[in-house]
Amino acid sequence: MVVQVMSGVVLSLFYSSISSFSFLVADDNLFSWFVRYLHIWGVSVMFFLLYVHMGRGLYYSSYNKVAVWSSGFLLYLLMMIEAFLGYILPWHQMSYWAATVLTSVILSIPLFGSLLYTYMVGGYSVTVTETLLRFFPMHVVLGMMMLVLVLFHLYYLHSVGSSMPLYISDSYSDCVYFHKYYSMKDVFVMVGVFVMLLTCMFVVPHCVLDCESFIEAKFLVTPENMKPEWYFLLYYAMLRSVNSKLGGLLIVLIFLFVLWLPSSKMSCMYSVFRQVKFWLLLSFCVGLGYIGACHAEYPYNLMAQYYSFLVLFLLTIFKFSSFVPLHYFHMA
Repeated sequence: MVVQVMSGVVLSLFYSSISSFSFLVADDNLFSWFVRYLHIWGVSVMFFLLYVHMGRGLYYSSYNKVAVWSSGFLLYLLMMIEAFLGYILPWHQMSYWAATVLTSVILSIPLFGSLLYTYMVGGYSVTVTETLLRFFPMHVVLGMMMLVLVLFHLYYLHSVGSSMPLYISDSYSDCVYFHKYYSMKDVFVMVGVFVMLLTCMFVVPHCVLDCESFIEAKFLVTPENMKPEWYFLLYYAMLRSVNSKLGGLLIVLIFLFVLWLPSSKMSCMYSVFRQVKFWLLLSFCVGLGYIGACHAEYPYNLMAQYYSFLVLFLLTIFKFSSFVPLHYFHMA
């Protein structure tokens, strides 16, 4: 998060909402290239760590800690919006069409969808002069809000404590101070992640970018295969799994609601049945993400419908059903 904020501040000093200038200035010299790709790879690393963190929370049923889970989930939603806004700012071919497609989903909202769309993009369609002038300050403000929300998330975490793998409640255990035991482990992990980030950035810098990202935005030329970044592929597959934009939006909202909804305290540690459900859910999520990267044609459209249903079904039964009662594992 610190790397993203610092690199984002530096990039904002060079940014302009003029179409050609906003596209070319990012690679104007070696310094701006380094900062830009550090920012790009930082997003992918953050989402990878976030998905691992959320997977661990699901596995150990951390969603029973309502304040911690809710603040973290809100942070996840803001991070997705932040990543989408930042993806639009370079104004390349893929970012323009991503803004056009995803903002058009707002038009499917009954009653006030068209009004909300007009205020968001600054007119009747996505334009460089009006849309970027709105998206850039929104990108900055959301980044500041995320920093504050991280502090709240850490406060709630230290108030109630984190989930433990053994999932032993109502019992005594040996106390281990955070410093210097866990702080040294965290520093070691942070250094490792940063080294991995720099290695990927210098060895395969364009790996996380689509080929259309090197072409300036052209509103008369539609990319052959439009797809978002890898961390949005799951939701993109859900959106296009049905012909109706409103139907796809409802599927995504239902998935997010079930994902957030707190339920009974039940860990996967001692339940083989829950472990099977968890890994099946993870497998279908990865499969749905792969479908999102494919062309919107048969049989991928049909597969997206089946996979979306299975993901929602498995997530629901994972969080709200179990054959093993919790009190069976309580230790005095």
